[in-house]
Parts: sequence; structure tokens; C-alpha cells
Amino acid sequence: MKRFFFLAVLLVTLITPNFALQAESGQIAELQAAQATLTKATEALTASPGDEALKTAVTQAQTSLDSAVEEAVASLDGLKESDPVAYEALNAAIGEIDPASMEQVEGLTFVQDSIEKIKVFLQENGMAYVLKAVMFLLIVIFFKFLAGLAGRLTLKGLSSNKLNISALLKKFFVGIVRKVVFFAGILIALGSIGVDTGPILAGAGVVGFVVGFALQDTLSNFAAGIMILMYRPFDVGDVITAAGETGKVSDLTLVSTTLLTGDNQKLIVPNSKIWGSTIRNITAQDTRRIDFTIGVGYDDDLDKVQAVLLEVASAHELVLKDKGVQVEAHTLNESSVDFIVRPWAKSGDYWTVYFDLTKAFKKRLDAEGFSIPYPQRDLHIVSAPEGLVSGK
Repeated sequence: MKRFFFLAVLLVTLITPNFALQAESGQIAELQAAQATLTKATEALTASPGDEALKTAVTQAQTSLDSAVEEAVASLDGLKESDPVAYEALNAAIGEIDPASMEQVEGLTFVQDSIEKIKVFLQENGMAYVLKAVMFLLIVIFFKFLAGLAGRLTLKGLSSNKLNISALLKKFFVGIVRKVVFFAGILIALGSIGVDTGPILAGAGVVGFVVGFALQDTLSNFAAGIMILMYRPFDVGDVITAAGETGKVSDLTLVSTTLLTGDNQKLIVPNSKIWGSTIRNITAQDTRRIDFTIGVGYDDDLDKVQAVLLEVASAHELVLKDKGVQVEAHTLNESSVDFIVRPWAKSGDYWTVYFDLTKAFKKRLDAEGFSIPYPQRDLHIVSAPEGLVSGK
């Protein structure tokens, strides 16, 4: 009896691992088969994302794989103590299951569902939104045209002979009118498609307050720009000297003034710097006086020099004859007698007359035999006492 019991126990001991090993091998094969089925179904659905049959096949394959994984996980607890080798093999097989396949399926399903929802939405509301978009564009285009028309009418009204308004101020008002009309058009267009413009206006007010607070320094330039537009110390095309810079005014905004220098450099000067300094408008008047200082020697005939300088200056075709030419002996310098010559010319001819007369004065004085002296000093040497020279 004891011998029979011993043989039975030995037989059970030998057969149990084999059963466990067979069960573990079957579960691994089931996991691998379910994973392969899901992979193939996913690839097919990727190639044909709109196929409903493939969607169903993928869902079934995923369900089968999930069931196989649950069964394999449930078997792990029993194998961990009884058969460590089978436990490790089954656990490794579970770890090799690729979750990316289902994620890809879910992504494709989400995309397809989204596309279907969009299609349904467009079928139900597409025409209404198309009409709203067309209405919005038509209103914007109309108000864009209307803004340009309002700007032209404003410019025409400001250009009336009864209004003495600078070009800069005209440009400022025209720009404001155009922007206000176009902004009103945008609000009307948004309202036509059902957008509540109240929060937009409130938000614009808040943004304007925040920006104004953050740009306090810029507000001084803004105020200076308003003062320049009102008092008109210069206009477009004037040559001015302000804030230490000289140039021709090409543009003015509420923040800065743009100058072009004689060598065509572009200077952008803050309005607060210009308004806070002395502004010299060089071309504000139609005519300008040109000042020359001509020096001759003390031995020259001063009356004749005066007559020659007057003749040369008066002969230039761009010198204004009605204003006359002033020629006077001005200063008795150390080595010369200086004459001032003051002809008048139109502001646009200033430099032409200046350069021409400078050359003409030199040639004529040379031809008449007058000297234009260099600075000179006379040295008087006094003889030293005899004892000092000899060193005694």
C-alpha cells in the first residue's frame, strides 16, 4: 500500500509540470495569434480608414487580445510558485504585447468620427455659414471703399482756400477718418454674422488703458505731436534744425518726425525732443539772405573793393534785384579789412548762389589785383646790449 501511494505521488509530480507547461505554451500562442490578428486588421484599416467592416474586425481583434491578456495575467499567480520557468515565459509574452496598435485604431476612429461630424455639420449648416462669410466679406470690402472715399472727401474739404491747414495736419485728419470708418465697418460686419461686439469694444477700452499706462513715455511724444500739428512750426518739405539735427521733413506721426539729411540719411526724431528744443525752420520763408565775409588787404582801395563786390553780387541771375545787395566794410581784423556782402535769393536757390558767388568773388578780386591776405604778424627784433650778447 505504501509503495502504491509513493508511485501515485511521483506520477502526479511528473505530470503536473507538463500540464502547466502545456497551458503556458497555449496561452503564449493565443497571445501571439491575437496580437498578429490585431496588427493585420489595423494595417488594413489604415489603408482603408472608411471601411466599416475593417473597423468591426479591429474591434473584435482587440477584444480577443484583451481577453487573452486577462487570462494570461490570471494564470501568472498560480505559476509563480509552482513553475517559475513557465511564469517567466508567460510574463515575457505578456510584456511583448504592443499597445500601439489599439492607440492607432483609436486615433483613426477619432479622426473618422470627427470627419463624419464635420460632414454632418456642413450638410446641416454649411450654406448658412457660407452666406454669412460672403456677407462679412462684402461688408468689409464696402467699408474699405467707403473709408477711402471718406478720406478723399476729408482731404478735399481741408484743402479749401478758406482753411489754412498744414499738409501734416491734413494727413493726420484723413488717416483718422479712414481708420474710424473702416473700424466701424469691421464692427458692423462682425455683428452681421452674429458676433457680439460689446465685449470687443470693452476689451479694446481695457487694452487701450493698459497700453497707455505701459507707454507713459510715448504719451509725451503723442502730446508733442498734437502741439506740432496745431501750431505748425514746420510742414512737409521744410528744412529744419531741431533737437540737434538738420534735415528735410518727409513725414510726421503722432509719435515721431522723419527727417532726410542732405546726404539722404533718414532720421526719426521723437516729437517730444523736437517740441522741447528750439525749432529753426530754414525754408519757412520764400526768400533768404546769403551772408558773405570777404577780407582784403589794408593797402587796397576800399571804395573800389566795395564797388567790385557789389557789381559781382548784383550780376548773378538768381540774386533778387528788388531786395538789393548790401556791401559794407565790417571789421578791421589783424591782417585784413573784412567786407560783408548780403544778397537775397529764393530759398531754393540759396546754395547755388552761395557757391557761385564764392568762386566769382575770388576770381574778380584776383583779376583786379586785390589781395586776400593770409593771417600775418610783424616781428620787431631789438638789438641786445653788448655785454648780454658776449656773455660778460
